[in-house]
Amino acid sequence: MRFPVLALCLTLAACATAPAHTAAPLSTAGVASAWDAARIEPILQRTQRLHLAADVSALSPGEQAAVRELLAAGERMHRLYMAQRHPQALAAQAYLDAHPELAGERDLFRLNAGPIASTLDNTREAFLTVAPEAPARNVYPQGATRAALDAFFATHPERRDELLDGRAAVWAATPENRRRALAALDRHPALDALHPGLRDRLRTSETYLAVPYSVAYAEDIFFVYDRLNAAAAHVESGDPAFARYLRLRARDLLTDDYEAGDAAWVSGRFTGNLNAQIGAYETYDDALYGVKTFFSLSLLVRDRPRSDELQAALGDIQTVENALPYQHHREVRSDIPVGVYNIIADFGQARGANTATILPNEAYLARQYGRTILMRGNILLNEEQFAETHRAFAAAVIPGQADDIAAEGAFYRTLWHEIGHYLGVDQTADGRDLDAALEDTADLLEEMKADLVSLEAARILHQRGRISDAQLRSIYASGVRRVLQKNRPRREQPYQTMQLIQWNWFMERGALRFEDGRLGIDYARYPEAVTSLLRDVLALQRAGDRAGASAFVDRWTTWTPELHEAIASRMRDSERTRYTLVTYEAIDGPR
Repeated sequence: MRFPVLALCLTLAACATAPAHTAAPLSTAGVASAWDAARIEPILQRTQRLHLAADVSALSPGEQAAVRELLAAGERMHRLYMAQRHPQALAAQAYLDAHPELAGERDLFRLNAGPIASTLDNTREAFLTVAPEAPARNVYPQGATRAALDAFFATHPERRDELLDGRAAVWAATPENRRRALAALDRHPALDALHPGLRDRLRTSETYLAVPYSVAYAEDIFFVYDRLNAAAAHVESGDPAFARYLRLRARDLLTDDYEAGDAAWVSGRFTGNLNAQIGAYETYDDALYGVKTFFSLSLLVRDRPRSDELQAALGDIQTVENALPYQHHREVRSDIPVGVYNIIADFGQARGANTATILPNEAYLARQYGRTILMRGNILLNEEQFAETHRAFAAAVIPGQADDIAAEGAFYRTLWHEIGHYLGVDQTADGRDLDAALEDTADLLEEMKADLVSLEAARILHQRGRISDAQLRSIYASGVRRVLQKNRPRREQPYQTMQLIQWNWFMERGALRFEDGRLGIDYARYPEAVTSLLRDVLALQRAGDRAGASAFVDRWTTWTPELHEAIASRMRDSERTRYTLVTYEAIDGPR
């Protein structure tokens, strides 16, 4: 079922109230296409077009109305995300909107959420005439470098936490920027009240200003605030816990402190059909310090039968924690809120073929309230997606092992990857949060820990009779496919980099062997290879030594033509698609 009324209400949200302050029209001067068809078409030919049409027939009238409001909020958050990633992203979007004949450029823009494309050889290049991508993105001053900021912090250590706050943009302390931030406080007295002392800091800070997202993007944030409160009113009678979460998250966006909404999200017992990830959480796009969060909104409908089945499978979580190869075990919750959902629509950092989410990320919130896991069933179990996974795996491994992988194995490996974020080290030995201590290596190590915990958990569950021999083999095969790369990763890519580390470690420990141009999997050696790497990762996290972690990454990210490039070439030759362009029934209509 598709809502005719949804198809749309999103003329960037014609059915919603306009923001109190409207920015001047974006100038598209100087923006033009930089690539010809010969550069665009090879990428689009390797792009799978995945249309997600979630079954929303069970939604009540109130939930349908809430969906309309949340989609409008999502569209605005998607614009915020693009603006965070590149200073000319919105001008580039306006240029493409004015030139509908540039269909290829429009597809590239949607695929990459901006004017910088990932090429087939894993470089990042502008396909429109905009500035090249910079590590500072658009959340630090243009031209900012790590060296310059580190030098500033060396002489002004008292300002480090303020400027590296995950939900504050860093602006140069120019008179114009000062006026701009103070004007937002003048237009919105609520922000002045919710951020005590901010006005004085904006007036007196030198060199750099730390501008909370609610102030830096005030008009957009208030627009989203109104939409979330409207959505809450629509579901209040049918799902009061979800309504409370929406109202608290609306308030969180004004304070840039998500504790109230996260507590309601994690501990609330939603009785309706909807769930939503809303806010600025993930730091993967920050290539400078790895601490700035980027906006996203994911609107989901619950798959009740699969969710109930999954919830029943979590009784062994403490057993897995106790078996991890480190000494400082802790008691973990077994009543983790986990569910299988189908995506209605994704926006911002969440858009794409994301398979699962576990949030919140802040360690103190996870300790106090736990975390919630959202498994995206219509991505994880999509046959087209798995077919491409199987092709790459079959090209990389010896023929006798090509059919070891199965969609079910990937599903359960992903589930225990997300649970893995609950387990193991969550603070350094001296009490620091991992992201603050490890900075740009924190995400990489945390994702690698979760990968390895998922494989360790599979071994433990097999020993306890919870999964069969065939299921274990499929989970292990999925773990191997996970680490094999089609191109040498860039250091700024945390997922791909930690996957390359695993690939090299597994080769070193004999879990993988290279023979006749393919990889053979030694399933007998695989568990020890997993455990030994997990032991080192947990030790790195507990030590909290960024320099030591960086040296470890450098040590294990070698890429050789005779091994890595040979396997990568086989996988590239086998592929039909490399990228996934996702569209949604709720906002794009039928395909």
